[in-house]
Amino acid sequence: MNIYLILAAVSLLITAIGFRYYIHFFSVGYGFAIAGLALAMFVLFIPNLTLPTIIMCVLLVAYGIRLGGYLLYRERKTPAYNQRVSGDIKDGNKVPFVAKVSIWISCALLYLLMTCPLLFRLQQPAAKGEPLFDVPVIIGIALMVIGILMEIIADKQKSDAKKTQPGRFVDTGLYRFVRCPNYLGELLLWTGVFVSGVNKMSTWQWIPAILGLVLIVYVMLSGARRLELRQNKSYGDDPEYQKYVQTVPIIIPFIPLYSVIKYKFLVA
Repeated sequence: MNIYLILAAVSLLITAIGFRYYIHFFSVGYGFAIAGLALAMFVLFIPNLTLPTIIMCVLLVAYGIRLGGYLLYRERKTPAYNQRVSGDIKDGNKVPFVAKVSIWISCALLYLLMTCPLLFRLQQPAAKGEPLFDVPVIIGIALMVIGILMEIIADKQKSDAKKTQPGRFVDTGLYRFVRCPNYLGELLLWTGVFVSGVNKMSTWQWIPAILGLVLIVYVMLSGARRLELRQNKSYGDDPEYQKYVQTVPIIIPFIPLYSVIKYKFLVA
């Protein structure tokens, strides 16, 4: 059976969790689909595995399971979070079934596009005499590790801050340098996956790889915009918050982009 069809089936099967709860197309289904795709690639390409690709598969499996599990835990333990999210994303009960199917297929395809640089590297194992750890894969793995650690640390710091000051915005730890450090971590992770495959991709393979990276950048910027709108509503009258948003970049440190609200095309 065609390898692409197998991976598409894996992504579709796991992402279908969104039919039970609409937001899971983008959240829990996202995390577990990434883990499932990486695990499937590991199993399907056992003869072609090298230490770099083993590391990448393990990182993506761990990342996906951690993200999916964390989101499930937060949904069950934090009712207020569910109320905030339901205000940002359409109620699944009001979304037509045909639209749900479209979202399901689109999300499953997106997750496959995002992971395809790893697939392309697995399809082109190191030739005899070629170093296992070439420059692209070293940089790629480093970015992946940094991105995953940044997400874990940011989530922990936000959780701890909300326990002590639940009604205040978070501006400590990584949040001192960027307002959405978890989104930044996500961008670093997927940039790393893309970079790892740049020397293994044929001409046509650049198209899905670039498309996957561009789309996840769009999704993260859209998420940052939703978060900014929500925080402005919650903390807009707080002078400390106003100073914070005017001095701390929203998603990329040291780049003076402080707001994305005006970019209305960022709708996800």
